Amino acid sequence: MGLDPGLRRLALGTLLAAYPGPVPPDWAVDLLADGLAGHTLFGTNVHDPAQVAASTAALRTGRPDALIAIDEEGGDVTRLAHATGSPYPGNAALGAIGDVALTRRVYQSIGAELAALGITVNLAPTVDVNTADDNPVIGTRSFGADPVRVAAHSAAAVAGLQAAGVAACAKHFPGHGATVTDSHHELPTVDAPLSLLRQRDLPPFAAVVAAGARAVMTAHIRVPALTGADPATFSRAVLVDLLRTEYGFTGAVITDALEMKGAAVAAGGVGPAAVRALSAGADLLCIGAKVDAELVERVAAEIVDALAGGRLARARVEEAAGRAADLAAWTRAASGSPATGDPELGYAAARRAVRVEGLLIGLDQPLVVQLHTESTIAEGRVPWGLGPHLDGVPEIRVIATETDPATLRGLAGDRPIVLVGRHLHRLPGGPELIADLAAQHPVTVVEMGWPAQWRPAGARAFVTTYGASHANGRAAAEVLGLAG
Repeated sequence: MGLDPGLRRLALGTLLAAYPGPVPPDWAVDLLADGLAGHTLFGTNVHDPAQVAASTAALRTGRPDALIAIDEEGGDVTRLAHATGSPYPGNAALGAIGDVALTRRVYQSIGAELAALGITVNLAPTVDVNTADDNPVIGTRSFGADPVRVAAHSAAAVAGLQAAGVAACAKHFPGHGATVTDSHHELPTVDAPLSLLRQRDLPPFAAVVAAGARAVMTAHIRVPALTGADPATFSRAVLVDLLRTEYGFTGAVITDALEMKGAAVAAGGVGPAAVRALSAGADLLCIGAKVDAELVERVAAEIVDALAGGRLARARVEEAAGRAADLAAWTRAASGSPATGDPELGYAAARRAVRVEGLLIGLDQPLVVQLHTESTIAEGRVPWGLGPHLDGVPEIRVIATETDPATLRGLAGDRPIVLVGRHLHRLPGGPELIADLAAQHPVTVVEMGWPAQWRPAGARAFVTTYGASHANGRAAAEVLGLAG
């Protein structure tokens, strides 16, 4: 026996699906006609602007008010520019600059580019306060470690995106910045008293609610003081008591991807995770990136089964679908903004973010060494570093734990070495390799990850870019005098 058509349509109205490849398959369009709330675009869906615009137009043949979302944070997380790196610096760089008006302009420019392609929801900004130097998933996606600064820039980012007609989705509530594990792979825990959370993690979320953010994304993290043993995505105390009742949020609560282990493992699968998230107060459920028609139908069936069995109240699902519809209505009303994107604004901003400690001397024709760093799932495999910006300067790429410092010194000869990395303080073998090199050779270090307190022993200079976007790489190459 098939699903009740009305209940299936109701369930689909709470789901953000995804599809593979640059052309929407028929099932992705047909599901929209059947009531699916929308789709999230990932790097695999993006080849070039004309193709993306054609894809969003094709999706809207299924449902004119379909929500089309994307993670376009700028900096290290980009989908539109996944092949080259973003022309905009990320949040850490903007926070380091400290110009709130600039942050608003950068995000309005990003929003204008999205709006021109038919994308209506940006799963950004990241408003987590990054207080853990070893945070493996937030880092440069954060405006910084100071809650007041992060709150001000978060509100500006929301205002900029929404001025361009794109709904902002602030993430990851109630705060992912103090974690030292990645919720893509496991369920992180933030074991802090509520008083500390209110002082450290929550102010940016209060600020984005006050700024009128149309959506807030949940975090698959456990906060025992609020959630007990469950992730925040499944916690009514977090999503209803705190976010809605205390902070007065009236927009759509969107989950982080339910395929992530921080949610799926905790619930026993994507379908059960969807039911638990809806029950807790979520409105739009991101299924994930690896989605096909069968998975969407399975999740919808799980929701319908929970409705039929009394595990989920119909009024709750109707409320969730209604908020998703309200978000879609806002995006349609906000469309048609005359603003246009300005990537050059991003390059200019990245230059302002660069910080130099020590002396940049004797850098004529150096050997540039880039230390390999694994990308997070949130970042994906996006090019980074100085390579695309170098003017006839040799560059090699190595793995720190597999590289003999004497070999690098031999390759460099009389030339200085410029060593480029991300999160060098926690890169296996990175600090040791740098110290060994610098003890016998002139070394300048370029840090394109989170700027921790660590500094390279013996290096002539330490350059910090606060991010690894294409714009950050260009800015570093220019400061070093190596750019074409």
